Formats: sequence, structure tokens, C-alpha cells
Amino acid sequence: MVALVDVRRLTPRTDAVLADPRLAAAEHRLGRAIVLSAVRRAQDRARAGEIEPTAVPDAAVESLPSHAATLTPVINATGVLLHTNLGRAPLSAAARDALEAAAGSTDLEFDLASGQRGRRGRGMLSALSAAVPAAEAVHVVNNNAAALVLAATALAAGREVIVSRGELIEIGDGFRLPDLLESTGARIREVGTTNRTTAADYAAAIGPQTAFVLKVHPSNYRIEGFTASASIAELAALSVPVIGDIGSGLLTPHPLLPAEPDASSWLTAGAAVVTASGDKLLGGPQAGLLAGRADLIARLARHPLARALRVDKLTAAALEATLTGPRPPVAEQLAAPQAELAARAGRIADVLAAVGIDARAQHCGAAVGGGGAPGVSLPSAAVSLPAELAVELRSGLAVRRGARPAVVGRIEDGRLLLDLRAVSEADDQRLTAAVRSAAATGPAEAG
Repeated sequence: MVALVDVRRLTPRTDAVLADPRLAAAEHRLGRAIVLSAVRRAQDRARAGEIEPTAVPDAAVESLPSHAATLTPVINATGVLLHTNLGRAPLSAAARDALEAAAGSTDLEFDLASGQRGRRGRGMLSALSAAVPAAEAVHVVNNNAAALVLAATALAAGREVIVSRGELIEIGDGFRLPDLLESTGARIREVGTTNRTTAADYAAAIGPQTAFVLKVHPSNYRIEGFTASASIAELAALSVPVIGDIGSGLLTPHPLLPAEPDASSWLTAGAAVVTASGDKLLGGPQAGLLAGRADLIARLARHPLARALRVDKLTAAALEATLTGPRPPVAEQLAAPQAELAARAGRIADVLAAVGIDARAQHCGAAVGGGGAPGVSLPSAAVSLPAELAVELRSGLAVRRGARPAVVGRIEDGRLLLDLRAVSEADDQRLTAAVRSAAATGPAEAG
């Protein structure tokens, strides 16, 4: 009599699989929990009869992620330079180097010369001051919404903030400016109408309870037609401070975006404090920048809430490097001539077509995004591909295993467009390889 053995019972023990040198090395790189999870998934596949028991170590190795974090590297081919869902501005090489240098112990708040406590983030603050010479003082918090919350809490709790009805914006994901301000204990005094608010409207609303006038740049929408708005210079002539939220993070005027406000111009025109984002057109890490009058910045910086909103050493390092280093990627992408983008798209399309992929270059329009330059179309060029490649490029098995970056484009007229406006030329080869790999992947592998 011959006894039949269920091969699923031959699934190797966990400790035996973990002893595989490849998994032992991965444990040092990724941590035991991640490696153990991969091993157990492979064992479950063996017990279910999907793989042979002897294949468990190989299956576990294949399913390991490339990084301990779950964030997936993405090539942004959407045509939106500052895509909020994709992390907004990509950091410069200088900023990335600064992050690595700051990853260990560093003199964030320590004076090496004296051996005493030092000013926190002094290099970052010095760099920001140099970038905005119109400001008497500067401060940095963790994002622009935090900058507004700090200003309202420190300067207007229990008092009134005057805002135009046309500037009571929603900043994304359901968060609205009125709710943000009222959460600080400030009261909103609305003036004007949706499409027209004049300096006289603000002046008529000023009273003993007025803390400041808030001027908000509508950076994610545009009102056209019969409109009017008060300038910073007009508001600065009133009897209360003007706090200006420029949103998109330009520190000086940009020739390609003449309608986009910048911190230097608003401060020169008389704004008492200007707030801005660090991870938009500035091209740095997420941060809320405050620049303006020394007395008001000092009140904000010493308010107890400032402690809860302060940035960490990694943000301080990346922001300083962004301000002092070479032009960040977003600046390069914004300035790239369409002819260069079209030439790149043509080269990529030719390579793909040569291996039988339905690819062709075409002109298209891109956008700044991230709450900047609404309505401004940037001439661009894209590689047009069959729409069915979108899912595989974005989330195929090779992406999930970390074998290739995710590529995110957009569907337009039934085709997948990989817009090159936000793609670094250094990534063209990786983009081409990703498309070739995705096109070669069969339906069974795609899931």
C-alpha cells in the first residue's frame, strides 16, 4: 500500500525560510515585520496549492517591497506640475542631499562653537530672509494653512478678520477658509460680493474689534467678467494690518506667470505679513512661509501654538537647500520650451513604435496645478498610447514589487497621454522602459 502525501504539508517552517540569506539580508534593510509578512504570504500560497513548497523562499523574496515605507515612486506624466495627490513639487538634488545629511544627529538647535543651545533652523531662516529682502523678519511652520491659523490665533482670537466674500475659498479635500479661521476663535466679517469688493467695502467694515484685513489670492479658481478687487496698496492705506495669503509660493515675480502674486511685491506694496507654501512654485518641501513686519512675526513665532506647528530638521534642511541651491525641478519644468518637449516626445515615441507599440507624439496643454496660476495653459507635448496601458503602468505587478516606478498619465480622447511637461529629461529612459515593460505584460501578469 502506497501512502499519499499532501505536498501542502511540506510547506517549510517559518524559521527555516527566514534563514534564507536573501531574507536575512532583507530583514536588516526592511525590518522583521515586513519580511515575516512576505514569508507568511508565500507559505499561504503553498498551502493553497498555488506554488510548490520548495518555492516559498523565492516567492517571499519576490514579494518584498523595495522600501520599508509604502510610498511608491511615481513618474508624474499627468501634465500637472504641482499635483497635490502626487506630493506636489519634486525636490532638487541639493534638497535631497540635504535630507540625507540631516537624517542623523545635526545642529538643528545647537551652536557648535559655544556648545550652547542655538536658534532653531537658523540656516533656513537666514536663507528665507535673503530670498525675501522686503521682509523685516521671517518664520516657518509646517504648511500654509498652519501659517494662517497661527496668524489668526496670535493676532485675532476673539476679534474680527475682514475678508472679501469672493475670497472665502475651499482649499481642497473639503477644507474651507472660513472654518479654518473660525476654529482659531476669530470672527469673520465678510465684505463685498462674490465678484466685486472694493477698498471702500473694507474701510466701512473696520471697527474697534478688527484685528486685520485678510487678502487671499484665489489660487485654485478664477472669476472673470464684471469684477473688481482691492489691491494690496489700497488695503495697506487702511488703519489695520493686512495679512496676505499668496498661496502658490512665488517669492519674486515670474515672467511666465505675470498674474500670479509674489511675496516680495505684496510686502513692498504694504502687506504687514505674507504667507505662502513651500512645496508649490518655490519647489521645496511642504512648509508654511511667513514674512513681514518684525513685530508681528515676533508675536507669531513666540505664540504657544508656534511650538505645535514648527517644522522638523528634514524640512529645515530641504527648505534651506531649495532656497540657496540651484533651480528646483519645478522651475526647470515651467521654463522648458515646448519645442524641446516635442523633440523628447518624438524620440520616445519612435523607440516605442520600433518595438511594435502604438505610440505617437502629439502637442497638448499642461497646467501648473497645486493651487497656482488657475486657467493658465502651458504648451506641452506628450506620448500618446493605447488607454489600456494606463492601469498596468500605474499599478501593475512590477510596480507593486518595486521593479519599476509607477507612471501616471491622463486619458484624453480615448488615449493615454504621457505629458512630458512635469517629467525630467533624466527620466525619459525610465519612462520608455516602463512603457515597454507594461506593453509586454500579459493579462495574467497584470493582476
